[in-house]
Amino acid sequence: MKKVCVTGATGLLGTNVIIKLLQNGYSVIALVRKKSGWLGEENENLKLMEADLSSNLSLLLKEVDCIIHIAAETRQNLIHYDEYRKVNYETTVNLFTHAELMNVKKFLFVSTANTLGHGNTAFWGSEKAPQRYPFTHSLYAQSKLEAEDYLLKNRKNTDVIIVNPTFMIGAYDSKPSSGKIIFWAWKKKLIFYPKGGKNFVHAEDAANGILNAIEKGRNGEKYLLANENLSYKEFFKKVNRITDQNPIMVAIPNRVLSFFGLIGDGLRKLNIKTNLSTSNMKALQICNYYSNQKSVEELGIQYQPVDKAIRDALQYFIENPINNKKTSL
Repeated sequence: MKKVCVTGATGLLGTNVIIKLLQNGYSVIALVRKKSGWLGEENENLKLMEADLSSNLSLLLKEVDCIIHIAAETRQNLIHYDEYRKVNYETTVNLFTHAELMNVKKFLFVSTANTLGHGNTAFWGSEKAPQRYPFTHSLYAQSKLEAEDYLLKNRKNTDVIIVNPTFMIGAYDSKPSSGKIIFWAWKKKLIFYPKGGKNFVHAEDAANGILNAIEKGRNGEKYLLANENLSYKEFFKKVNRITDQNPIMVAIPNRVLSFFGLIGDGLRKLNIKTNLSTSNMKALQICNYYSNQKSVEELGIQYQPVDKAIRDALQYFIENPINNKKTSL
Protein backbone atom coordinates (compact mmCIF):
# COMPACT_ATOMS: atom_id res chain seq x y z
CA MET A 1 0.00 0.00 0.00
CA LYS A 2 1.40 3.38 -1.00
CA LYS A 3 1.66 6.00 1.73
CA VAL A 4 0.76 9.58 0.78
CA CYS A 5 1.10 12.76 2.83
CA VAL A 6 -1.47 15.49 2.13
CA THR A 7 -1.42 19.10 3.32
CA GLY A 8 -4.48 21.35 3.25
CA ALA A 9 -6.60 18.34 4.07
CA THR A 10 -9.63 20.20 5.44
CA GLY A 11 -10.31 22.42 2.42
CA LEU A 12 -12.53 21.82 -0.61
CA LEU A 13 -9.85 20.15 -2.73
CA GLY A 14 -8.00 18.49 0.13
CA THR A 15 -11.11 16.72 1.39
CA ASN A 16 -12.02 15.49 -2.08
CA VAL A 17 -8.45 14.29 -2.68
CA ILE A 18 -8.26 12.32 0.57
CA ILE A 19 -11.63 10.67 -0.04
CA LYS A 20 -10.40 9.56 -3.49
CA LEU A 21 -7.08 8.34 -2.10
CA LEU A 22 -8.79 6.19 0.51
CA GLN A 23 -11.22 4.81 -2.07
CA ASN A 24 -8.24 3.78 -4.19
CA GLY A 25 -6.39 1.94 -1.45
CA TYR A 26 -3.82 4.53 -0.37
CA SER A 27 -2.62 5.06 3.18
CA VAL A 28 -2.91 8.76 4.01
CA ILE A 29 -1.19 11.05 6.50
CA ALA A 30 -3.15 14.31 6.54
CA LEU A 31 -1.37 17.33 7.99
CA VAL A 32 -3.93 19.71 9.49
CA ARG A 33 -4.08 22.72 11.77
CA LYS A 34 -6.89 21.15 13.80
CA LYS A 35 -8.14 17.58 13.60
CA SER A 36 -11.68 18.86 14.21
CA GLY A 37 -11.58 20.51 10.79
CA TRP A 38 -11.72 17.16 8.94
CA LEU A 39 -15.11 16.83 7.20
CA GLY A 40 -14.86 13.25 5.97
CA GLU A 41 -15.37 9.96 7.73
CA GLU A 42 -12.88 8.17 9.93
CA ASN A 43 -10.82 5.50 8.21
CA GLU A 44 -8.22 3.05 9.45
CA ASN A 45 -5.95 4.13 6.58
CA LEU A 46 -6.23 7.84 7.43
CA LYS A 47 -4.06 9.44 10.08
CA LEU A 48 -4.77 13.08 10.95
CA MET A 49 -1.78 14.92 12.38
CA GLU A 50 -1.68 18.51 13.61
CA ALA A 51 1.48 20.07 12.25
CA ASP A 52 3.17 23.39 11.51
CA LEU A 53 4.37 23.29 7.90
CA SER A 54 7.23 25.66 8.72
CA SER A 55 8.70 23.21 11.28
CA ASN A 56 10.92 20.16 10.85
CA LEU A 57 8.66 17.59 9.23
CA SER A 58 11.22 14.85 8.62
CA LEU A 59 9.81 12.34 11.10
CA LEU A 60 6.31 12.71 9.64
CA LEU A 61 7.61 11.88 6.17
CA LYS A 62 9.25 8.59 7.10
CA GLU A 63 8.38 5.92 4.50
CA VAL A 64 6.10 8.36 2.62
CA ASP A 65 6.03 7.68 -1.13
CA CYS A 66 4.38 10.90 -2.28
CA ILE A 67 3.51 14.34 -0.91
CA ILE A 68 0.47 16.22 -2.19
CA HIS A 69 0.94 19.83 -1.14
CA ILE A 70 -2.41 21.65 -1.28
CA ALA A 71 -2.22 24.01 1.72
CA ALA A 72 -2.05 27.64 0.64
CA GLU A 73 -2.93 31.20 1.54
CA THR A 74 -5.71 32.04 -0.91
CA ARG A 75 -7.41 35.07 0.62
CA GLN A 76 -7.53 38.01 -1.75
CA ASN A 77 -7.61 40.78 0.86
CA LEU A 78 -4.02 40.58 2.13
CA ILE A 79 -1.95 43.68 1.47
CA HIS A 80 1.71 42.63 1.52
CA TYR A 81 3.44 40.05 -0.67
CA ASP A 82 5.31 38.58 2.31
CA GLU A 83 1.97 37.47 3.78
CA TYR A 84 1.46 35.21 0.76
CA ARG A 85 5.10 34.28 0.33
CA LYS A 86 5.44 33.00 3.88
CA VAL A 87 2.77 30.34 3.33
CA ASN A 88 2.81 29.69 -0.41
CA TYR A 89 6.57 29.80 -0.98
CA GLU A 90 8.48 29.37 2.27
CA THR A 91 6.44 26.43 3.61
CA THR A 92 6.65 24.78 0.18
CA VAL A 93 10.43 25.09 0.22
CA ASN A 94 10.55 23.71 3.76
CA LEU A 95 8.33 20.76 2.94
CA PHE A 96 10.21 19.96 -0.26
CA THR A 97 13.58 20.18 1.49
CA HIS A 98 12.48 17.57 4.00
CA ALA A 99 10.96 15.47 1.21
CA GLU A 100 14.36 15.35 -0.49
CA LEU A 101 16.10 14.46 2.78
CA MET A 102 13.64 11.63 3.47
CA ASN A 103 13.86 10.26 -0.10
CA VAL A 104 10.20 10.88 -0.90
CA LYS A 105 9.70 9.70 -4.48
CA LYS A 106 7.19 12.31 -5.69
CA PHE A 107 6.20 15.83 -4.71
CA LEU A 108 2.90 16.92 -6.26
CA PHE A 109 2.40 20.66 -5.92
CA VAL A 110 -1.10 22.10 -6.27
CA SER A 111 -0.71 25.57 -7.74
CA THR A 112 -3.24 27.69 -9.64
CA ALA A 113 -4.14 28.14 -13.29
CA ASN A 114 -3.38 31.82 -12.89
CA THR A 115 0.37 31.20 -12.93
CA LEU A 116 -0.17 30.31 -16.60
CA GLY A 117 -1.22 32.54 -19.46
CA HIS A 118 -5.00 32.68 -19.83
CA GLY A 119 -6.78 32.86 -23.16
CA ASN A 120 -10.11 34.32 -24.25
CA THR A 121 -13.05 33.41 -26.47
CA ALA A 122 -10.75 33.17 -29.52
CA PHE A 123 -8.05 30.98 -27.96
CA TRP A 124 -7.50 29.21 -24.68
CA GLY A 125 -4.52 29.34 -22.36
CA SER A 126 -2.26 26.32 -21.93
CA GLU A 127 0.62 25.01 -19.83
CA LYS A 128 3.10 26.58 -22.25
CA ALA A 129 1.65 30.10 -22.09
CA PRO A 130 3.47 32.60 -19.83
CA GLN A 131 1.52 34.34 -17.11
CA ARG A 132 -0.39 37.44 -18.22
CA TYR A 133 -1.85 40.59 -16.64
CA PRO A 134 -3.78 41.00 -14.38
CA PHE A 135 -2.38 37.90 -12.66
CA THR A 136 1.16 39.24 -12.96
CA HIS A 137 -0.08 41.76 -10.37
CA SER A 138 -1.82 39.20 -8.15
CA LEU A 139 0.19 38.70 -4.96
CA TYR A 140 -1.34 35.24 -4.54
CA ALA A 141 -0.55 34.11 -8.09
CA GLN A 142 2.97 35.51 -7.88
CA SER A 143 3.71 33.60 -4.67
CA LYS A 144 2.52 30.35 -6.26
CA LEU A 145 4.61 30.99 -9.37
CA GLU A 146 7.69 31.62 -7.24
CA ALA A 147 7.11 28.26 -5.54
CA GLU A 148 6.68 26.52 -8.90
CA ASP A 149 9.96 27.96 -10.17
CA TYR A 150 11.82 26.87 -7.03
CA LEU A 151 10.55 23.30 -7.24
CA LEU A 152 11.40 22.91 -10.92
CA LYS A 153 14.90 24.35 -10.47
CA ASN A 154 15.82 22.42 -7.32
CA ARG A 155 14.41 18.93 -7.92
CA LYS A 156 17.09 16.26 -7.58
CA ASN A 157 16.08 12.97 -5.99
CA THR A 158 12.36 13.75 -5.75
CA ASP A 159 10.16 14.00 -8.84
CA VAL A 160 8.13 17.22 -9.06
CA ILE A 161 4.71 17.33 -10.70
CA ILE A 162 2.65 20.53 -10.73
CA VAL A 163 -1.10 20.69 -11.22
CA ASN A 164 -2.86 23.97 -11.97
CA PRO A 165 -6.58 23.79 -11.15
CA THR A 166 -8.99 26.41 -12.41
CA PHE A 167 -12.04 27.57 -10.41
CA MET A 168 -13.34 24.57 -8.45
CA ILE A 169 -16.97 23.89 -7.53
CA GLY A 170 -18.26 20.91 -5.58
CA ALA A 171 -19.09 19.25 -2.28
CA TYR A 172 -17.18 19.68 1.00
CA ASP A 173 -16.79 23.45 0.51
CA SER A 174 -17.45 24.11 4.17
CA LYS A 175 -16.29 27.73 4.51
CA PRO A 176 -17.49 28.15 1.70
CA SER A 177 -14.50 29.19 -0.45
CA SER A 178 -14.96 29.20 -4.22
CA GLY A 179 -18.53 28.05 -3.65
CA LYS A 180 -19.41 31.58 -2.58
CA ILE A 181 -20.04 32.31 -6.24
CA ILE A 182 -23.16 30.13 -6.07
CA PHE A 183 -24.51 32.23 -3.21
CA TRP A 184 -24.22 35.32 -5.41
CA ALA A 185 -27.08 33.89 -7.47
CA TRP A 186 -28.88 31.36 -5.29
CA LYS A 187 -32.23 32.63 -3.92
CA LYS A 188 -31.61 36.09 -5.37
CA LYS A 189 -34.23 38.14 -7.22
CA LEU A 190 -31.58 40.41 -8.73
CA ILE A 191 -28.14 39.30 -9.90
CA PHE A 192 -25.34 41.71 -10.79
CA TYR A 193 -22.67 39.97 -12.83
CA PRO A 194 -19.28 41.01 -14.30
CA LYS A 195 -18.84 40.89 -18.07
CA GLY A 196 -15.86 38.52 -17.96
CA GLY A 197 -15.65 34.78 -17.45
CA LYS A 198 -13.46 31.96 -16.20
CA ASN A 199 -12.85 28.24 -16.44
CA PHE A 200 -14.81 26.04 -14.04
CA VAL A 201 -14.00 22.48 -12.94
CA HIS A 202 -15.67 19.99 -10.62
CA ALA A 203 -13.59 19.65 -7.43
CA GLU A 204 -14.04 15.88 -7.70
CA ASP A 205 -12.47 15.95 -11.18
CA ALA A 206 -9.55 18.00 -9.88
CA ALA A 207 -9.09 15.37 -7.15
CA ASN A 208 -9.16 12.58 -9.74
CA GLY A 209 -6.62 14.54 -11.76
CA ILE A 210 -4.28 14.63 -8.80
CA LEU A 211 -4.58 10.87 -8.28
CA ASN A 212 -3.92 10.28 -11.97
CA ALA A 213 -0.94 12.64 -11.82
CA ILE A 214 0.61 10.49 -9.08
CA GLU A 215 0.64 7.52 -11.44
CA LYS A 216 0.89 9.12 -14.88
CA GLY A 217 2.29 12.62 -14.36
CA ARG A 218 5.74 13.30 -15.80
CA ASN A 219 8.55 14.73 -13.72
CA GLY A 220 8.94 18.49 -14.21
CA GLU A 221 5.60 18.92 -16.00
CA LYS A 222 2.59 21.14 -15.32
CA TYR A 223 -1.01 20.04 -15.90
CA LEU A 224 -4.04 22.30 -16.13
CA LEU A 225 -7.04 20.76 -14.37
CA ALA A 226 -9.72 22.61 -16.29
CA ASN A 227 -13.09 22.02 -17.89
CA GLU A 228 -15.73 24.49 -19.07
CA ASN A 229 -14.99 28.06 -20.13
CA LEU A 230 -18.04 30.13 -19.19
CA SER A 231 -18.89 33.78 -18.89
CA TYR A 232 -20.23 34.77 -15.48
CA LYS A 233 -23.61 35.31 -17.11
CA GLU A 234 -23.58 31.77 -18.51
CA PHE A 235 -22.55 30.34 -15.13
CA PHE A 236 -25.29 32.17 -13.24
CA LYS A 237 -27.84 31.04 -15.83
CA LYS A 238 -26.84 27.47 -15.02
CA VAL A 239 -27.40 28.14 -11.31
CA ASN A 240 -30.79 29.71 -12.13
CA ARG A 241 -31.86 26.74 -14.22
CA ILE A 242 -30.71 24.15 -11.66
CA THR A 243 -32.42 25.99 -8.77
CA ASP A 244 -35.53 26.77 -10.84
CA GLN A 245 -35.35 30.53 -10.37
CA ASN A 246 -35.72 33.43 -12.78
CA PRO A 247 -34.06 36.56 -11.35
CA ILE A 248 -33.36 39.81 -13.13
CA MET A 249 -29.75 39.83 -14.37
CA VAL A 250 -27.83 43.08 -14.73
CA ALA A 251 -24.31 43.40 -16.18
CA ILE A 252 -21.84 45.49 -14.17
CA PRO A 253 -20.13 48.04 -16.45
CA ASN A 254 -16.35 47.56 -16.61
CA ARG A 255 -15.80 51.18 -15.67
CA VAL A 256 -17.68 50.59 -12.40
CA LEU A 257 -15.43 47.63 -11.54
CA SER A 258 -12.36 49.70 -12.44
CA PHE A 259 -13.57 52.48 -10.14
CA PHE A 260 -13.97 50.02 -7.27
CA GLY A 261 -10.48 48.75 -8.02
CA LEU A 262 -9.05 52.24 -7.60
CA ILE A 263 -10.90 52.60 -4.30
CA GLY A 264 -9.38 49.31 -3.18
CA ASP A 265 -5.89 50.47 -4.17
CA GLY A 266 -6.38 53.53 -2.00
CA LEU A 267 -7.60 51.51 0.97
CA ARG A 268 -4.62 49.18 0.64
CA LYS A 269 -2.24 52.13 0.78
CA LEU A 270 -3.85 52.93 4.13
CA ASN A 271 -3.17 49.32 5.23
CA ILE A 272 -6.88 48.47 5.17
CA LYS A 273 -7.58 44.89 4.10
CA THR A 274 -9.97 44.58 1.19
CA ASN A 275 -10.70 42.24 -1.71
CA LEU A 276 -10.84 45.27 -3.95
CA SER A 277 -7.83 46.13 -6.10
CA THR A 278 -7.21 47.14 -9.69
CA SER A 279 -5.90 43.67 -10.60
CA ASN A 280 -8.75 41.81 -8.87
CA MET A 281 -11.37 43.96 -10.59
CA LYS A 282 -9.65 43.57 -13.94
CA ALA A 283 -9.78 39.78 -13.49
CA LEU A 284 -13.59 40.04 -13.44
CA GLN A 285 -13.59 41.88 -16.76
CA ILE A 286 -11.57 39.38 -18.82
CA CYS A 287 -12.37 35.93 -20.19
CA ASN A 288 -9.93 33.86 -18.14
CA TYR A 289 -10.13 30.70 -20.30
CA TYR A 290 -7.93 27.57 -20.41
CA SER A 291 -7.54 24.29 -22.28
CA ASN A 292 -7.61 20.85 -20.61
CA GLN A 293 -6.14 19.01 -23.61
CA LYS A 294 -2.89 18.00 -21.89
CA SER A 295 -4.56 16.61 -18.76
CA VAL A 296 -7.08 14.67 -20.86
CA GLU A 297 -4.42 13.16 -23.12
CA GLU A 298 -1.67 12.47 -20.58
CA LEU A 299 -3.57 11.94 -17.33
CA GLY A 300 -6.69 10.38 -18.81
CA ILE A 301 -9.13 12.59 -16.90
CA GLN A 302 -12.80 12.39 -17.82
CA TYR A 303 -14.36 15.68 -16.83
CA GLN A 304 -17.94 15.99 -15.60
CA PRO A 305 -20.26 18.82 -16.68
CA VAL A 306 -20.17 21.96 -14.55
CA ASP A 307 -23.91 21.47 -14.04
CA LYS A 308 -23.03 18.37 -11.99
CA ALA A 309 -20.51 20.38 -9.95
CA ILE A 310 -23.16 23.02 -9.20
CA ARG A 311 -25.70 20.38 -8.17
CA ASP A 312 -23.20 18.64 -5.90
CA ALA A 313 -22.23 21.94 -4.28
CA LEU A 314 -25.86 22.95 -3.77
CA GLN A 315 -26.69 19.56 -2.26
CA TYR A 316 -23.79 19.90 0.16
CA PHE A 317 -24.87 23.42 1.17
CA ILE A 318 -28.46 22.24 1.70
CA GLU A 319 -27.33 19.34 3.87
CA ASN A 320 -24.93 21.52 5.88
CA PRO A 321 -26.94 24.69 6.68
CA ILE A 322 -24.86 25.53 9.75
CA ASN A 323 -21.84 26.19 7.55
CA ASN A 324 -23.90 28.38 5.23
CA LYS A 325 -24.90 30.73 8.02
CA LYS A 326 -21.29 31.80 8.31
CA THR A 327 -21.62 33.70 5.03
CA SER A 328 -24.64 35.85 4.30
CA LEU A 329 -24.20 37.43 0.90
